Amino acid sequence: MNDQKNLKNKIDNQVKRIKKADQDRPNLLSQSVNLSSLVLVMLMPIIAGLYLGHWLDGMIEGYSMHWTLSLLFVGIVIGVLNVYFLIKD
Repeated sequence: MNDQKNLKNKIDNQVKRIKKADQDRPNLLSQSVNLSSLVLVMLMPIIAGLYLGHWLDGMIEGYSMHWTLSLLFVGIVIGVLNVYFLIKD
């Protein structure tokens, strides 16, 4: 009799765990939000670097892309680090 109660309790606990795991499974909306936040933290430093570099190159006489390319590279590095630290947590 006691063995049957133990078995029933174990089965009930496993059923509860399975139902909870099924409810906690990510859906399409939550995955889309996660992906869009990753895209934003990657693209914002790149766009800011391009914009600032283009503006600084416009301040210099003649044709120059020195600041644009340099700050593009810095923006890419910062964007990759942002994604890494976001995924790491």
